[in-house]
Amino acid sequence: MWEKMKGSWSQTKGAVKEQWGQLTDDDLLAIEGRRDQLVGKIQTRYGISREAAEAQVGTWEQRRLKDM
Repeated sequence: MWEKMKGSWSQTKGAVKEQWGQLTDDDLLAIEGRRDQLVGKIQTRYGISREAAEAQVGTWEQRRLKDM
């Protein structure tokens, strides 16, 4: 699943920005479709634990999967 999103990162990053509006364009460029980087940036920007960021990304992934 994540490989598919990574492959179409230019389209996916719009959905990421919509979900996590505090991420900057520079953050999205740095992430480059890497899930671990996304989790880390969410953790930093929102001041939450890594586990909470992982849970948010997991939930978001599940919703994206249903929409595909």
